[in-house]
Amino acid sequence: MLSMAEIITFTALYRQESRGGHFRTDFPKRNDEKFLHHSLVYDSPDGFVIKTKPVVITKYQPAERTY
Repeated sequence: MLSMAEIITFTALYRQESRGGHFRTDFPKRNDEKFLHHSLVYDSPDGFVIKTKPVVITKYQPAERTY
């Protein structure tokens, strides 16, 4: 569980935007141009490495939530 907590923290710091339940006061807006991708985390001898995979938009275009 500690490893998973480290991965979640690592990716949260990497993602410099707010999206869904992930909100950052220093980056309050979402940034589709830079962060509309899947974050894949790999362990390496030097620590965690993030690689990305594009999101395939099929039926619904991404949009900011409005309530």
